[in-house]
Amino acid sequence: MEEVIEAIVAANLAAVRARIEAGTRTAGRAAGSVALVAVSKTHPGAAVREALAAGHRLFGENRVQEAQAKYPLLCETYPDLELHLIGPLQTNKVRDAVALFDVIETVDRPRLATALAREMELTGRRPSCLIEVNTGEEPQKSGVMPDAADAFIGECRDRLGLPISGLMCVPPLDEDPAPHFALLRAIARRTGLAQLSMGMSADFETAIRFGATHVRIGTAIFGARGRPAR
Repeated sequence: MEEVIEAIVAANLAAVRARIEAGTRTAGRAAGSVALVAVSKTHPGAAVREALAAGHRLFGENRVQEAQAKYPLLCETYPDLELHLIGPLQTNKVRDAVALFDVIETVDRPRLATALAREMELTGRRPSCLIEVNTGEEPQKSGVMPDAADAFIGECRDRLGLPISGLMCVPPLDEDPAPHFALLRAIARRTGLAQLSMGMSADFETAIRFGATHVRIGTAIFGARGRPAR
């Protein structure tokens, strides 16, 4: 049974990679310019191991606690594994996040940015950071509002010295994602940021057209979500 599941994950990874490559060619972009973040949230460590066995090394998790339950041993076994935090980060989890993740994609408010800068100064560990922008201005979602993004980016980079490498967004479910991707790209261009984490299983090909450097895909690789790992 485990071999069957491993084959399914490997086949799904190959199919998604092929779609990314095709989308990259269609957009007239360089081969290899879009990285696949395999989102393993709510899936067990066994599913991650199946993707690792298929040669994949870049993963995303939504919750610090869930990542702590799955990844420390995997990171020891696969030292080239790269782990992204793609869900909201509470300030009381900053120490754990800085210790575990290679990239934190959801920096979205001054208090969190200050806590991250303090922890990085204390530990000397400096995971790359992305600013999350709430492109749909949805009150229930995290992310800095678009009209405040430039000032917040400047605060994080210039005053706090955070290693800001790009932007991230999650468009509203019931809207065309294209305008949201275009907005994120415009903010990145005027602030000199190179990385754009945008696009998920349902819309990553559109995101590639608008310059995504990272697409976050879970269901198309691992299947329907299970219960969070503990």
